[in-house]
Amino acid sequence: MAEDRTGALAHVPLFAHLSKRQLRNVLGQASEYQYGEGDVIVKDGTQGHTLFVLIDGKARVRRGNRTVARLSPGDFFGEIAVLDRRPRTASVVADSAVTCLVLHREDLRKVLADEPEIAWSMLSSLASRLRGE
Repeated sequence: MAEDRTGALAHVPLFAHLSKRQLRNVLGQASEYQYGEGDVIVKDGTQGHTLFVLIDGKARVRRGNRTVARLSPGDFFGEIAVLDRRPRTASVVADSAVTCLVLHREDLRKVLADEPEIAWSMLSSLASRLRGE
């Protein structure tokens, strides 16, 4: 199971440049959550303490009644609320059965301190989102 997740994590752009040892370190800090189709994974306006990495399944990001993005394996979400400690800016709803790796704020802080390359990847992704790319 852990080897399967290491391989899955290696395909996530945020973690793709890490060695197997580094990936195992990330997995050691993460939990695995599963959701059913239609489940709300995160809700707009609620406090967020976790970063999610979609491993299996599909989901959509919603603001109000509008879908603003579609997520597939390798995508991550929830980082804004984790970083700024303010309420979530959107809801994420599972479009199918979904498996996510989840890092809580303190675990994410430890991972970023241990693996600064991840922080740079996260910043690059955030910049792209801000530009609307």
